[in-house]
Amino acid sequence: MTGFDPKSFNVTERRSFADLAVGEVYRNPSRTVTEAHFAAFQVISGDNHPIHYDIEFCREHGHRGLLAHGFQVLAFSAVGAGSFPHMIGDRLIGFIEQSSKFLKGVYVGDTLYATLTITGLIPQRTTGIVVMGATIHNQKSELVLTGEHKYLLRK
Repeated sequence: MTGFDPKSFNVTERRSFADLAVGEVYRNPSRTVTEAHFAAFQVISGDNHPIHYDIEFCREHGHRGLLAHGFQVLAFSAVGAGSFPHMIGDRLIGFIEQSSKFLKGVYVGDTLYATLTITGLIPQRTTGIVVMGATIHNQKSELVLTGEHKYLLRK
């Protein structure tokens, strides 16, 4: 017997709300948007506007290709795609709030780079709220999304 305990197996060092600091940066791995992302999002959302699924409609309206739905782009900023949830482990109670601005179109073939930065820490009696600024840039270094996420953690 090696004494291995699956409950102590962590991907990263565990941290608590008190260990976090404003200014910490978390990056998600870059990902290239594919036609499969469009198809999967359409199935999940039920959104069937031709701007997202009809290339000729897109071209007639001045787009170089299928235009990604804003929520589809937002999904690339999911904190779960990076290291943050591994660090806080079961202290995460939930994703409680989100806002975003969509600044540029995103198309099939674009590569997205999502960054989350802690901009606020709001302590409460037994919990704390982590406020994160979210940005997504494309391969041309253009800012395509800005926003804010809030997460509720156990102290």
